[in-house]
Amino acid sequence: MTLQSRDRRALMILAPVLLAALVYWLSSSSPGSGSVKISAPVDSVDKAEKRLAILKNTAATLAGREAVLKLASAELAAREKGLIPGDTAEQAQAQLLQVLKRVGREQAPPLEIRQVELGQTTGYGDAYGRVTVSVTIDCRIDEMVNYLATLSAQPEITATDEIRFGASHPKQKNMPVRVTVSGIIARRLVPETMLKKGFTGL
Repeated sequence: MTLQSRDRRALMILAPVLLAALVYWLSSSSPGSGSVKISAPVDSVDKAEKRLAILKNTAATLAGREAVLKLASAELAAREKGLIPGDTAEQAQAQLLQVLKRVGREQAPPLEIRQVELGQTTGYGDAYGRVTVSVTIDCRIDEMVNYLATLSAQPEITATDEIRFGASHPKQKNMPVRVTVSGIIARRLVPETMLKKGFTGL
């Protein structure tokens, strides 16, 4: 098979073109030139200024939020000073009884507690517990009113749950009064069995 002159001319032109293409391909496919760098889009100046304004506002309100948090923490600490102290619920109940006796001694004339009944420890909300003590005092109505007023002025957090009046003595005008008082304690003092049974307090 013989090549015609036209074919020979085409091969003579094609050979240098292929050689030039090969040289170009080898030079452009170096290891560094194959990786393409993509630059992150640059935000506009307006967007950057808006973002800066938001950050400044957040930083400005941070001091105010910290002040409110400190104030709330101080108020909570002051209120929790009124919790009935004790390492156990029984100790807290004994402390509540001591408060009731102390208030009785402060009355004029002093009131003496005749009978004591200890109630069940229960939960009070999600953060506290409650101990209850019932006492019986022989006194007149006005003496009981003064007793309850003095009790409500004590630093301990207490509440009168129930008052029952017995039959009065005709000569002395005294009557037995049964008073049930609750005190607020730390949640950790409430026995787990009370929490599991669903005693949450009211």
